[in-house]
Amino acid sequence: MSEQEIFDKIAAIIADRFELTQDQVTNELNFKADLDADSIDIVEFVLELEDTFGAEIPDEEAEKIATVADAVAYIKAKTK
Repeated sequence: MSEQEIFDKIAAIIADRFELTQDQVTNELNFKADLDADSIDIVEFVLELEDTFGAEIPDEEAEKIATVADAVAYIKAKTK
């Protein structure tokens, strides 16, 4: 799966979960700073990533995912 395909899937999840359009989702988008996501939002997002990509994301790794680019890089590394 290409980085663009991963980004597109993650952008769709974020757009749906945070009520944005997909073109508002950028690599620099920060979940806490830009979306005002709380810990429950982050956990739900991580669970959806796990379901979508079939990759388990340990809590300590999930805490490091702050931006869309972080999520894309993590998924890309885990789905090689």
